[in-house]
Amino acid sequence: MGSLANPVTPFNVLTDAKPDDTSLPAFMVSTTRGFLPRADPIVTLPPEFDPLESILQRMPVKTASGEPGLLAQGKLGDAVLSELPDLTSHIDKYASNLPLMNALYRDYSFLLSAYLLEPCHLRFLKGEPYGLGRDVLPANIARPIKRCAEITGFQPFMEYAGSYALYNYRLASPSSGLSYPNLRLIRAFEHGLDPTSSEAGFVLVHIAMVSHSPLLISGCVDALASAASRSRAGFNTALGEMLTALGNINQAMETMWQKSKPGSYTSFRTFIFGITSQSMFPEGGVVYEGIPEYEGRRQSFRGESGANDSMIPLMDSLLGVVMPETPLTEILRDFRRYRPSNHREFIGYVAERQEELGVKRWALGGGEDEGEEGKETKRLWLKLLDQVREFRWRHWCFAREYILKQTSHPTATGGSPIVTWLPNQLGAVLGEMERIYEESGRGGLGEEVEGIMDLVGRQKVMLDKEVRRFCEERGVN
Repeated sequence: MGSLANPVTPFNVLTDAKPDDTSLPAFMVSTTRGFLPRADPIVTLPPEFDPLESILQRMPVKTASGEPGLLAQGKLGDAVLSELPDLTSHIDKYASNLPLMNALYRDYSFLLSAYLLEPCHLRFLKGEPYGLGRDVLPANIARPIKRCAEITGFQPFMEYAGSYALYNYRLASPSSGLSYPNLRLIRAFEHGLDPTSSEAGFVLVHIAMVSHSPLLISGCVDALASAASRSRAGFNTALGEMLTALGNINQAMETMWQKSKPGSYTSFRTFIFGITSQSMFPEGGVVYEGIPEYEGRRQSFRGESGANDSMIPLMDSLLGVVMPETPLTEILRDFRRYRPSNHREFIGYVAERQEELGVKRWALGGGEDEGEEGKETKRLWLKLLDQVREFRWRHWCFAREYILKQTSHPTATGGSPIVTWLPNQLGAVLGEMERIYEESGRGGLGEEVEGIMDLVGRQKVMLDKEVRRFCEERGVN
């Protein structure tokens, strides 16, 4: 066991998401909603924000009516400067309503990204390089997004959970729940208000994936409790629950190929780039006007990225997956800042509690527990890692087909190197699985595990070859 001299402070995972409580943040980890917001996102803003709503409805390349919008005509920047008042004072009137603050954060961050990257989109349409984005954010966007970020705990830029994906859906029929056909986007850049579009599919598949996270979280909580009492049977049951959840998540992820086409992705991807490490912002950042504490200094934030989802990092923490000490792993750590604070705290708690209880050592150590239940623990542990591997392998395949084969731009939306970053994490999982299998004697865990490990060996060779090829093609060291 780990040291209990300074026990880890317990974490309150909600069993009741309290959807009607507006005093709580929109995102709190629960066994009923998982990593989704506690209640479905707020769609309609108070009337004071009608000028913002008007621009957002007219903003997409194709509006809800099917007509060309401001981004199609290159007129968004002019509309922002001529029509949008500074509504910061109205934000404070609603500051105690945290889900509404999250909706305002979502909406201002959509406008922020579209405003900064509109010139890049117009060049993309002409088949030109992205060129330069706007490097000054006017006060009528900068001050409200900064205030919303202060209240909600997000960065004053677009984030995956708080804005682009997990707080950007509505239900076509409230009584029909979170089934994929019932999901619609609230905001979109290109054609996403059409639920059959590739932009809608890209976002909604992520929501469908995260809808399976409640079982992942309850299984994680049960696993820690069983490890604390050294209940091998309870621990194995909890691992089985998480295995089911990850299987459902990976099945939902696989539907991306049908819901969002590779050739369409780059046409709306322009708007989810960040500022950090991007050629569109060569001065190192953007000036946020009207914010005294920034004093005219340029600000730099990472862009929206599915890598900011909390499900796989949770499994890394519980299973004790160690990433290599590389600059790529430093980017992974930096991504933690771009998650809801409650998600960050839970993932950190799980990592600390796992270490405190010595979960990994107990689960895989054998000894007096190395009966059939102990072997089952090792089987389930490797199967969970295999689901993490499958998730990361799919993510790499998406990057290969949707990005690497479609564009030569060297960095991902979050500012990570497009060729080498995902393989950094995938390679760590493959190596972890091989190490555990070796320490288990490479046998005695059944044919299913043997088949998994055979795939791991082949996939490791395949990944190395693909990464070398893409690096050579792109001149990456």
